[in-house]
Amino acid sequence: MPQNVTEIHDVSVDKKSSPYDEAPINEKAPHDFAAEEAPIDRAVEADLNVTEQDLLEAKALADNMSLEEVRSLMEQVLKIHGTDPNFPHTIITKIEEFLGNDNIFENPEKYDEIIYEMKIEAALITNNSPYAEVRAVVDNHDDATMPCSTIRAWVIGIIFSGALGAVNQLFSIRMPAITVGLNVAQLLAYPIGKACEKALPDAGFTLFGSRHSLNPGPFNRKEHMLITIMANVAGSTPYTNNIIWSQYLPQYFNQSYAGQFSYQILIALSTNLIGYGMAGLTRRFLVYPSYCVWPASLVTIALNNAFHTETNVPVLGPFKKVFTMSRYTFFLWATLAMFVYFWLPNYLFIALSAFSWLSWISPNNMVLSNITGFSNGLGLNPWPTFDWNVLLFDLTDPLMVPFFSTFNKFLGMFCSFFVLVGIWWTNTYNTGYLPINSNRVFDNTGNYYNISRAINEKGLFDAGKYEAYSPAYLAAGNLVVYLFFFAIYPATLAYILLNHRYEVTMGFKNLWNSLRRNKNTEAGQYKDVHNRLMAVYPEVPEWWYLIILVGAIGCGIGGIAGWETYTTPAVVFYGLILCLVFVIPVGIVKAMTGMEVTLNVLAEFIGGSWVEGNALAMNFFKSFGYVTCAHAVWFANDLKLAHYVKIPPKHTFAAQVIATLVSTFICTGILNFQMNDIPNVCTKEAPNKMSCPGINTFFTASVLWGTIGPKKIFGHNGQYTALMLGWPLGLVIPVITWYVQKKFPQKKWLRQIHPIVLLYGAMYWAPYNLSYVIPSVWIGWLSWIWCKSRFLGFWSKYNFVLSAAFTTGISVAAVIIFFSLDWAGVEVSWWGNDVVSQGCEDTACLLKELKEGEIFGPGPGQFH
Repeated sequence: MPQNVTEIHDVSVDKKSSPYDEAPINEKAPHDFAAEEAPIDRAVEADLNVTEQDLLEAKALADNMSLEEVRSLMEQVLKIHGTDPNFPHTIITKIEEFLGNDNIFENPEKYDEIIYEMKIEAALITNNSPYAEVRAVVDNHDDATMPCSTIRAWVIGIIFSGALGAVNQLFSIRMPAITVGLNVAQLLAYPIGKACEKALPDAGFTLFGSRHSLNPGPFNRKEHMLITIMANVAGSTPYTNNIIWSQYLPQYFNQSYAGQFSYQILIALSTNLIGYGMAGLTRRFLVYPSYCVWPASLVTIALNNAFHTETNVPVLGPFKKVFTMSRYTFFLWATLAMFVYFWLPNYLFIALSAFSWLSWISPNNMVLSNITGFSNGLGLNPWPTFDWNVLLFDLTDPLMVPFFSTFNKFLGMFCSFFVLVGIWWTNTYNTGYLPINSNRVFDNTGNYYNISRAINEKGLFDAGKYEAYSPAYLAAGNLVVYLFFFAIYPATLAYILLNHRYEVTMGFKNLWNSLRRNKNTEAGQYKDVHNRLMAVYPEVPEWWYLIILVGAIGCGIGGIAGWETYTTPAVVFYGLILCLVFVIPVGIVKAMTGMEVTLNVLAEFIGGSWVEGNALAMNFFKSFGYVTCAHAVWFANDLKLAHYVKIPPKHTFAAQVIATLVSTFICTGILNFQMNDIPNVCTKEAPNKMSCPGINTFFTASVLWGTIGPKKIFGHNGQYTALMLGWPLGLVIPVITWYVQKKFPQKKWLRQIHPIVLLYGAMYWAPYNLSYVIPSVWIGWLSWIWCKSRFLGFWSKYNFVLSAAFTTGISVAAVIIFFSLDWAGVEVSWWGNDVVSQGCEDTACLLKELKEGEIFGPGPGQFH
């Protein structure tokens, strides 16, 4: 029997080496792969998409592998990566050829070339990563003696957790809001850490046999990443603050008990911590497997490397030029360039941001503006913006996510474009009386829906007032959003069942085995280098996560049952059940594509149907149904980030929990300041534009879906019953794509079709449009296809650093513009700023106009 491939070829810890070092490989195998013919190596480099340094490392290890070991490994690789769009199609083809030809194993001397290539790939998979994008930024070595959980790291991390929570909470109610992002915290933490390294003495104490010093040595990458993870966790404000606002303020539900700190902190801690329990249980599905790449993590690691990587390897780039600039210098220059440039599209020359040049030809042309317009149209424009920030609308950018994700997102949106146009131009559901692409809710006069005319003084549904007023109407763009939202939920489950059932099954087996002693927890999966390196650190036991989960459940039940919320505590378990069903499918999709399927609409739909007529209860259903899964996925992302950088799991766990606790208490304190000390808050008269646009939208949605209810809108004989076709459509689309891909396995482009990302793109209308997506296609192709295939070393060195630099430059510039100009109300009026709000781009042009006093649809008393 061959030796188990998951237990061989261990990689020794090298404290100095990294994938970017130029040191030659001294060890030579008996076959001396280093002496192979250059043409073969060039072919292997092209097929495997590896740099010369990656190939040298793999060649030094490949000859130690037997043919049977390679065969066993490749069988597992084919099961796991066979339908993986990130995995090179040429390698899958060669693996199938290798495994399907018995003559290779009977007469190996006749198949030297394919055996050589398979051994290189096997060495690459077990001792690095099968993905070029991961190899570009993630070190396949570790120094287990490097300090991580240091006093200075904890102090800096806690300070940043409190500061980011306070700033983001304070300005979350402003129009427009301002948010300090992860990259800003990562950037600021570096000079602070280096200052501590220079200024603090090497003084400390010994606890449990370990010395803890104020200055344990150079500020290193693990300390920096631990601080970054804490800042990332703390940067998001508690979702339940939306509930508190809608309860407390007199213009909403006017429930004074919502101002009690005890109530606020209980429900905030519950929703903020409940995701940890689920994240811990998903480690064997979303963190350990190599196919879970988590593209956003690579940008964060690239920035970390820019600060801490001392080696600087020259690389060949475009124009036959050798680029010698270090990642750190490149990051600084790119950040500075974007910081300076962002003042143009964001403040001085806004037309560069909303570059709707086609609609400027005839600003009042209804057809032209609705098809091509940036602000009120569908954005069909070959190059609609020069603003990088526009491309970040869904927190991804074309340098961050694989090109197949970018293209599928565009393709889905482009296909649904015709559905949207068909609905609006035929005036289906009276959409012609409304703007074509709005996310607002309207009444039968075409004005915004006045929810106060359909509820009583307690905020509950009043059938008489509703029937005397108007049904709620949605614009064509919003109808398309709901259609494909309904489709993406069953599609996600069907896609995982068809394409990833092997990985999910193995994950459950290994999870079960982890709860039993002396059982193999790596059954059916190969153990890559990162898992082997992390094996030296004690893992967090499942019961730690379960304690957090039980505590979060207790806080939720206490908050809901202890006050008059008119909500059953069972809503907490509803959120958990929804998360149990979706967290692994949603997590796998995000880990592989960078696109996250959110459960907000599903939670809203189920909650509104369950507690029809009770908007407050619907808010709790929506919060727990959406937040539990979303937080579990976000925390799993952070766990993978720590996994890549080799931060001990227990340190990561402590950092996440402590940062969450600090941020939750700080945000809740700031919330009380906002509610009690800002005059006229959440009104037009509020100072400093603290008008709460997000809270207003949340309240309107809660009353609409919780009071009027989904049954009246989407149920039997409802206004938009036909949109329920999205559910069966979502089941059919993954089956069709799976069948076609199986039928034509040699069609490389078919393998890049991802049904979930297609649907993800199809539902990203209202208020977004094609203008937010089209530029990403050109940029993504230039980076991931053209540059990566021709200049892999150049791409590996700079691509993700450029993404981090652009985002950082924008974040810093936005903060300065906000406090120096927006806060004071300083505006620049000239053609370059005024042209974006002329004609139909200022006020949406409609297909059909109502005369004075007219309404559309059924009148009072004609609907129920």
